Amino acid sequence: MPELTTTILLSGAVALASGLIGAFALIRRMALAADPMSHIALPGIGLALLFQINPIIGGATTLILGTFLIWLIEEKTRINIEAVIGVIFAASLAIGTLITPEEELIEALFGTLSAPSGAELTAGLLTSAAIILFTIKYRHKTAITLISKELAIASGIKTAKLNFFFLLMFSASIILGLQFLGALLMGSLIIIPAALARNISRGFNSFLVISAGAAFFSMITGIIASSYLGWQPGPSVIAVASFLFLITMFKRYN
Repeated sequence: MPELTTTILLSGAVALASGLIGAFALIRRMALAADPMSHIALPGIGLALLFQINPIIGGATTLILGTFLIWLIEEKTRINIEAVIGVIFAASLAIGTLITPEEELIEALFGTLSAPSGAELTAGLLTSAAIILFTIKYRHKTAITLISKELAIASGIKTAKLNFFFLLMFSASIILGLQFLGALLMGSLIIIPAALARNISRGFNSFLVISAGAAFFSMITGIIASSYLGWQPGPSVIAVASFLFLITMFKRYN
């Protein structure tokens, strides 16, 4: 399979998953947390590069550990989740920048167009499918839990367990996109499509569909543009998403 084809296939699946997760993140008012969450992967990427390991494995390890720590602190204390993420983000960004080799830092921050291996393609597609299926299957329970924890508990929903799996899916969507968008911009693919979907959607289901569709269109258009024009993929994808957001803003207020 041609390299660009495999890149488009995997990046498209990643975008669909990110768009759906972003919609729920916006409901929970933690959309802005997507950016600092993606930066938690930077120390792992830096260590992986130093020891010549696949940087995605390193980034995934620190991000999963960070996610578990965030969930544990949120469940055991009354500290706001965005405050917890903010503290871990600052430490991760500082450590990651210090230990990431300078020549590799741009790719770590902004992504690369290198084609995924067969194993990476399979793992990425399966993980994307798991995120999409989880989001669709538990969309109503997740929405209730994110809107009102008290209402969810009264409805018999196991909120701690569902919150943990949501954060895990949230982190998984970030991990999947690190290769294409980098640690600096991956969070934006979660934030922007959800924000533009809120501008023009007229119901919960349409909100999810538009968010996923906008993320998919932005990713594919940005990847193709960067492959032909020689741009970094991360800025290309986010530029497309930002342009779509501006269009929806104009439509909403006019």
